[in-house]
Amino acid sequence: MTNLDTRPDALLCDDRETAAAGVQVLTPRDVPLGGIRAMSVRRTLPQRARSFVGAWCFLDHYGPDDVTATGGMQVPPHPHTGLQTVSWLFSGEVEHRDSLGTHAFVRPGELNLMTAGHGISHSEDSTAQTRVLHGVQLWTVLPERHRDTRPAFDHYAPPVVLLDDGAVRVFLGTLQGSTSPVPTFSPLVGAEVVLGGGCEHTFAVDPTFEHAVLVDTGTAEVEGVRGERDELLYVPPGTSTLAVRALGDADLRVVLIGGEPLGESIVMWWNFIGRSHDEVVAARDRWQQEIGADDAEIAVAGDPAAGDPRRADLGAADGVPPDAVPDGPMGRPRPGSRFGTVTGHAHPPLPAPPMPLQRLKPRS
Repeated sequence: MTNLDTRPDALLCDDRETAAAGVQVLTPRDVPLGGIRAMSVRRTLPQRARSFVGAWCFLDHYGPDDVTATGGMQVPPHPHTGLQTVSWLFSGEVEHRDSLGTHAFVRPGELNLMTAGHGISHSEDSTAQTRVLHGVQLWTVLPERHRDTRPAFDHYAPPVVLLDDGAVRVFLGTLQGSTSPVPTFSPLVGAEVVLGGGCEHTFAVDPTFEHAVLVDTGTAEVEGVRGERDELLYVPPGTSTLAVRALGDADLRVVLIGGEPLGESIVMWWNFIGRSHDEVVAARDRWQQEIGADDAEIAVAGDPAAGDPRRADLGAADGVPPDAVPDGPMGRPRPGSRFGTVTGHAHPPLPAPPMPLQRLKPRS
């Protein structure tokens, strides 16, 4: 899923943030995905209180969403850089197409993971058969040494691991003796956990990881701290066990994520992750150029007579001259461009929003 904010915040995320002394409860904010009838998501990462859980940097929770009322998920081709997208559903079905030529579906209990690397574009649409759409979309940061890796796509249906009091599906990393074969670029874990009402399970976890538990249904208790639906409970490194309890009679379903602290600072804006303002601007400008988008509206940010200074490095940052990739027909990128072409999608690519007027500087 793309970040469809028309005026997305430019986020300077510093992984040198201090780990909470105990369990930290993070509440979501509602983010509409466009239009009066469009679906909305509950976003718990990033936020002021916390930017990362390991390399996990973005977490949207959506549904159960009646697609007959909202139209469901209809996201035209859009770009990504410097990250991996993780799609996990509880109900419904989403069709994925990308510029690698991938045409795949994600269904409940299955993982779609897309590695953006230097650049990729993709589209996501809930299918006509979907009546209720419910799931999570997460991003992970590609660390510095891997952020320009080749784009890739992986699909995986993890086995159900039965617990005495529930079940777990491990879609990334290792938990409860189950290991996902899907590659990641930093040590991570991701799993769906279901517990019966009133039941508790204590997981053996890596003490070097920080962890977080997203409450999907029911009410949770994580290491003795209560968490309501949509809340994210963060647990700092230093513990080798993680106790999760379903409070009350209702079943509990959570998504457990974790990883080694990233130890890097990033700039995240719209669908791009970079290490500087100029890098993100270069990626945005490259996308706009490749789809033939009119960028006249951003000229107000610089001197109209001299041109926008934020565009001066177009092409230089990614090693491609600005005129090396002519615009494709119908506003679609040509094959061989940085972001490629998504074929088989009915709608044209999504133009990027204007960059914020202020120049972003990394924190010291």
